[in-house]
Amino acid sequence: MAGAPTKYNPEYNDQVYKICLLGATDKDLADFFNVAESTINNWKKEYPEFLESIKRGKQIADANVADRLYQRALGFEHDSEEIKVIEGDIERVPVRKVYPPDPTSAIFWLKNRQPEKWRDKQEIENNGNLTINWNEEKTYE
Repeated sequence: MAGAPTKYNPEYNDQVYKICLLGATDKDLADFFNVAESTINNWKKEYPEFLESIKRGKQIADANVADRLYQRALGFEHDSEEIKVIEGDIERVPVRKVYPPDPTSAIFWLKNRQPEKWRDKQEIENNGNLTINWNEEKTYE
């Protein structure tokens, strides 16, 4: 006996692409389509175009976040406008906004891109003898 008919619809491909651009996880997709997460996994196996739409959306979203993290790590500038009152008139004034490098973003980037050089844990090898002098003093009242 076969299982219940699938709710899958080819229109879902465009929807999952857009939802994944927003950072959706497979659980989020299951909630959106009102199905179990296992159903999403089954659809990925049965419908290659569905899986490809998910991958494309997630890759673009991840790339955008990586780009923003990179910009934060190095610092960046951009042109903007501010609204000011000048001699009683409201005017748009061009400004250049400057965002200095963010050390936390730089550390995060380096720890993930070059973990062998930037990890917190350092391994120190000792091939010699180690002597520990332990002096425990007891005080009694």
